[in-house]
Amino acid sequence: MTLTTETVDRSTSTYEVATAIETYQLRKVYRTGFWLNRKVESLKECTLQVYEGETFGLLGLNGAGKTTLLKTLLGIVKPTAGKGLLLGKPLGDRSIKQKIGYLPENPYFYDFLTGWELLEYTAGLFEIPRSIQKQRIPALLEMVGLAQSAAKKKQLRQYSKGMVQRVGMAQALINDPDLVFLDEPMSGLDPLGRKQMRDLIVSLGDRGKTVFFNSHVLTEVEQICSRVGILAQGELICCGTLSELLTNEDRYYYVSGRGGDRDILSRWIEKIDYRDDIWTGKIYGEPQEFMATLRLMDAELISLQQGRASLEEFFMEQMELRGIRSSS
Repeated sequence: MTLTTETVDRSTSTYEVATAIETYQLRKVYRTGFWLNRKVESLKECTLQVYEGETFGLLGLNGAGKTTLLKTLLGIVKPTAGKGLLLGKPLGDRSIKQKIGYLPENPYFYDFLTGWELLEYTAGLFEIPRSIQKQRIPALLEMVGLAQSAAKKKQLRQYSKGMVQRVGMAQALINDPDLVFLDEPMSGLDPLGRKQMRDLIVSLGDRGKTVFFNSHVLTEVEQICSRVGILAQGELICCGTLSELLTNEDRYYYVSGRGGDRDILSRWIEKIDYRDDIWTGKIYGEPQEFMATLRLMDAELISLQQGRASLEEFFMEQMELRGIRSSS
């Protein structure tokens, strides 16, 4: 395999975008049972492309194969079949380790170290000079909300789950990676922590980093991601931008206005609601004929906004179509 590029149309310009992650029919089969005589297919011929500089969210229920895919990309797990590239190199190539950051779903660190010492230790693994560490470590602790002297000097055994998640994010960024893998980065965080993590992931995208993360928090994914993919029972069932995936064939619009004949409006507007002299509701199809009807009634249109399904609605619809229920 060779590194490929895709022509991507963004607004009025066309860009040649290299792929940061590329897989072709990636497959992983585990053997289970006392005699290892039972096979479980965790990944089923997964073909995927993630482009440089984008934030990609992988969605799926527990047991869908998300973590297996991520660990296979990182070289922690070897694929049973198929091929893949990270930053142009085959999966497992050691030369790209310096360019990758990783936050596991349940990070476990040496709990007798302080947050500062953990980052020093991780920086040492990457052979980062001390002069750079002195600048980067406090900047990272500030970035993840652990800059307080009490937090950075406290042993990790005294950290809450949310604090461990924060310092885990800092260690994932210690080498200033080009490609960042995050497995459930919002896990254990309170609402303020989730917002800070979301802002941090957005800032990574603004700096041109490629971010690949798994998450159950669909509302967060909808706010952060350039593209998303859905994994179900080891199979990548759909992949694309939110506008591509959430565009409904039965186009509808949210409308509001005032005046007009109530009987006629009720034929057009689904679940019409009146507040004083203002009506609101939803219409289907193209809006031109509706707007012409308003003019004939001498009614005023206040707003018209195209609607689309939420990512959560789309996700649940995909699960229902395949008869898949949560195993958790």
